Amino acid sequence: MTSQDELESTQLPAETEAALERAVESAHRHELLFSERAANIKQSAVRDVFDISIRPGLVSLAGGSPYLKSLPLDDLGRTAERIIAEHGLEALQYGGGQGMERLRQQICDVMAAEGILDADPADVVVTTGSQSAQDVAAKVFCDPGDVVLCEDPTYVGALNTFEAYQVDVQAIEMDEEGLDPHRLEQRIKQLLSEGRRIKLLYTIPSFNNPSGITMAAERRQRIVEICRENNILIVEDNPYGLLRFDGNPLPPMRAGHPDDVLYLGSFSKIFAPGVRLGWALVPRHLHRRFYLACEAVVLCPSPLTQMLVSAYLAEYDWQGHLVKTRELYSERCASMLSALGQHLPDGASWTRPDGGFFVWVTLPQGVDTYPLLYQAIDAGVVFIPGAAFTPSDEPSNKLRLAFSAVSPEEIEEGIRRLAPILRAAIEERSSRN
Repeated sequence: MTSQDELESTQLPAETEAALERAVESAHRHELLFSERAANIKQSAVRDVFDISIRPGLVSLAGGSPYLKSLPLDDLGRTAERIIAEHGLEALQYGGGQGMERLRQQICDVMAAEGILDADPADVVVTTGSQSAQDVAAKVFCDPGDVVLCEDPTYVGALNTFEAYQVDVQAIEMDEEGLDPHRLEQRIKQLLSEGRRIKLLYTIPSFNNPSGITMAAERRQRIVEICRENNILIVEDNPYGLLRFDGNPLPPMRAGHPDDVLYLGSFSKIFAPGVRLGWALVPRHLHRRFYLACEAVVLCPSPLTQMLVSAYLAEYDWQGHLVKTRELYSERCASMLSALGQHLPDGASWTRPDGGFFVWVTLPQGVDTYPLLYQAIDAGVVFIPGAAFTPSDEPSNKLRLAFSAVSPEEIEEGIRRLAPILRAAIEERSSRN
């Protein structure tokens, strides 16, 4: 962007100079109109890197995008054409704020494939992706200063949402089996002793974004019990649950706990993110306020994309497609783990996910991965620095790598390009000690 000094030193037509002066004056006046909340709205580091990663020649290990080339695109095109031709007046009109009943029933069938067997379509709210459901949860339950607990690390989009509502996000470090119930209980006791008000626990228990870690099955029940005892609502974000490589997903925390868990699902990872549809399975006693808050944000989810997703679930072998994509993601994950073992230096370690999209790399303490991103871009590879996935302002020695949308050959090449940068950073850190 051109600096103000550069603008002043450039000869511009009088009309242009006057327009610039008006723009600067307006910017100063309108700065006073921003809410306090606006100061907490941050641009996502993931989006920043996504824009960079589309440059030709770069190997992007950054974006958590699903592989879409295996979808029957020609058939889906004809389905969309048929929907508009035969049901256009409904598809292109306003719809109900809760979402179409047929799709809500199908969503219950999707959740049943994962282990939620008691879902009622009346308790489902169709949302514009699960991101909007996170926003509504923060709006409905949190006042400024309230505490939201989460895993460390966690999804950057959720952090941005919660911080925009001026809540205090308290992150709890995970181990290789996910969120530790003992650590959770200790943090809750500490916060309550300080007079803090804890509203939510936000968790991605299956293939956490960004770490790929899955919360152990035996921990899930205990964490629900801890939150129930302390009147904390669990927000379970589960976009990757059906992407367990062996095809046997762990039952969500919501299974068997209809009153204590607000469950969020998404079609972004199991179908296509471009349809921008997700859902919330809301405890019945909380449903009305949650639904009304959703309606106030989007009025109604798109009838056209709802009808397309409904047709996909009814007319296509969506479960067979998931089998194929799980196999593909498993192969790509194995390629990444192999490349990391072959190329990364001593001192680096990484997670070994059994599903999802991501591997989480840890470098020795004292290495800041954020400046390494720019070196990596120069070398032709992109990743997401770990600092994006924590509420802490401290430097992070971690980074996220995504394997879902990259071929095994590109994964190998990307890790080969990245390894010398990580090696040099580790060696520099060692020389300082």
